[in-house]
Amino acid sequence: MAIESSCDDTGVCILTENRQILSNILSSQIDIHNKFGGVVPEIASRQHLEHINPLIDEAMKEADIQFSDLDAVAATRGPGLIGALLIGVAAAKAIAFTNGIPFIGVNHLRGHIYANYLAFPDLKPPFTVLLCSGGHTQLINVSEKNDFTLLGNTLDDAAGEAFDKGARILNLGYPGGPLIQKAAEGGNAEAVQFPRALREKNNYNFSFSGLKTSLLYYIKKNENYDLKDVAASYQEAIIEVLVDKSFKAARKTGTRKVIIAGGVAANQRLREKAIEKAKKWRYEVFFPPIQFCTDNAAMIASAAWQRFINDDFDSLDTPAKPSLTVSSE
Repeated sequence: MAIESSCDDTGVCILTENRQILSNILSSQIDIHNKFGGVVPEIASRQHLEHINPLIDEAMKEADIQFSDLDAVAATRGPGLIGALLIGVAAAKAIAFTNGIPFIGVNHLRGHIYANYLAFPDLKPPFTVLLCSGGHTQLINVSEKNDFTLLGNTLDDAAGEAFDKGARILNLGYPGGPLIQKAAEGGNAEAVQFPRALREKNNYNFSFSGLKTSLLYYIKKNENYDLKDVAASYQEAIIEVLVDKSFKAARKTGTRKVIIAGGVAANQRLREKAIEKAKKWRYEVFFPPIQFCTDNAAMIASAAWQRFINDDFDSLDTPAKPSLTVSSE
């Protein structure tokens, strides 16, 4: 069993050998946080507390198992909102203690990466990962020994955050990624020349705060703007940089595999441009199924499974750690 509660989604998944999903239940808080324009940590924690036990019961009922059938229980231990993390970690530890089974504290960032294994079980490193979500935009090298090395990071806003802020400027609502993608349909992505930051050679970091400011100034100066064109141009400015730097980082590390993970991996324009680039360069590119891009318990179970088969467990004293990085456990 795996539990996800790092932010505003409560998830429970039951996974059997070879990453076969018996049940995968998710409770989203999008409608609750939408009126605030973003996630309110205290409200998120209360919602997790309210939903965690019913979701566990529902997942086990759907999987048709009992607690005695479980071999291990996992939960996201970080990074994330501390109050939210504590709900999932406490629930998992209680199940582990009362049933005498191992506990596995999963790195949420690695969970996003291992979501790809749900669709590509034979996927093997080395590969370069673009991890792009509302809280993170990173380039990571995963070696043959499964060592995680950070190659680049955002210096300010994450890509998902840039979508959220852009959608707010355009009065589209929350979450921004799907709304900007929809608004961009049929738009001219070259209509507005928004900036692409940090384009220097061998620079694998990201910066999107200037892009957001540029959008704000453009809207103020052009009251009768075409929403489709502006949304398409803004989206393209984000996606172009993500794809360009990902493949250049892969070339630098010597791998010809690019793994794209995180909530922004659901963006159709990102998928299109990455596939085009992979064909042109004769590289391979992998995406998780759409339903496993945003936060979910199946990806946590997938990452936990990798540790389970190696008898890599955590003690019940292992704390939640909101500042966990992709290269730490």
